[in-house]
Amino acid sequence: MKQNKLALLIEILVVSTKLGLTSFGGPIAHLGYFHEEYVRKRKWLDEQGYANLVALCQFLPGPASSQVGIGIGVLRGGLLGGVLAFIGFTLPSVIALILFAFLLQGMDIEKAGWIHGLKIVAVAVVAHAISGMASKLTPDLSRKSIALFALISTLLWQTAYTQVSVILISAAAGYFIYKEQKEDFPTEIQFSISRKFAFICLGLFFGLLIVLPIVRELTNLSWVAMFDSFYRSGSLVFGGGHVVLPLLEREFVPGGWLSKEAFLAGYGAAQAVPGPLFTFAAYIGAVVDGWAGGLLATFAIFLPAFLLVLGTLPFWESLSLNPKIKGALMGVNAAVVGILISAFYDPIWTSSIMAPIDFAFAALLFSMLAYWKLPPWVIVVTGIIGGYLLSLIG
Repeated sequence: MKQNKLALLIEILVVSTKLGLTSFGGPIAHLGYFHEEYVRKRKWLDEQGYANLVALCQFLPGPASSQVGIGIGVLRGGLLGGVLAFIGFTLPSVIALILFAFLLQGMDIEKAGWIHGLKIVAVAVVAHAISGMASKLTPDLSRKSIALFALISTLLWQTAYTQVSVILISAAAGYFIYKEQKEDFPTEIQFSISRKFAFICLGLFFGLLIVLPIVRELTNLSWVAMFDSFYRSGSLVFGGGHVVLPLLEREFVPGGWLSKEAFLAGYGAAQAVPGPLFTFAAYIGAVVDGWAGGLLATFAIFLPAFLLVLGTLPFWESLSLNPKIKGALMGVNAAVVGILISAFYDPIWTSSIMAPIDFAFAALLFSMLAYWKLPPWVIVVTGIIGGYLLSLIG
């Protein structure tokens, strides 16, 4: 029996590692790879179960594709299966980005034209991600108003407490505005996780979100500050890895952890490797504090995803049928849109668009991504070449 269990866990690790080495193209593409491998080829779960799991993970903050992978690992091999599925899918890009961080050390990239091109790429990519989120998460006047409140609050009061306060206020507003909202997600996923363990996970998620900023203010430990910044960023992201960019830039660039140029160089590299874009955190952590920083950053930014998946799987049926809970989450989703627009303006827009030609180039890159449907790596390469050419013109 133990041998069968070990073989099962090894299989989960091998299959997820293969996906981690080959899954290019962002979260939507990842879900396609997962469907092909886990549903069609290996039949670890059926079409309906996969659709239900994807619905749950889209419903939660965090990297949706990674959360789906964790959920499939839990379904197949319990808690340890979920951990191994995460490690296999994530570790290849973590190692690649930490090595890239070491490669850049000592290089003079401050005034490189290609770095300016990457800044403009960031404008186009994040604008595209936020526009897609806004259309889904703020379709009515009430949610647009919540998003506006979040935008103004986080733009004018940039503190560690502001984001959490805005999220809590928006959750309360959504609870009262949408408490009669009906939810029609299917509810047929069964996982072997106890409700007691799930409660512990949810308690840890919210507890860390509230306590970490307080501990950060009371101590001068750099690793606590770094853990808090990555954990909060991983807790507030809906819609895939691209939208974590403005949150991470606001957390690490103004405080002097790393330069804007180094930040954008890593972002370009993250676009070029397979696996989840959240592993960009490993690059930032490695720039700040070597291998230890890279691994700490990876753990911190993915921890909320783990806690939320494990904490909600046993309650998915009752959650999806509870209109008050759904209403609170609708308010939170709208607030996150406002938070991201605020961070998109400062620092991404203010540090990237310096002249009319920059805006024109950003519009071109946005059109390539949003209308011509070109893959992100093409946008990155075009941005690097364009940035170099713009530096020659200047």
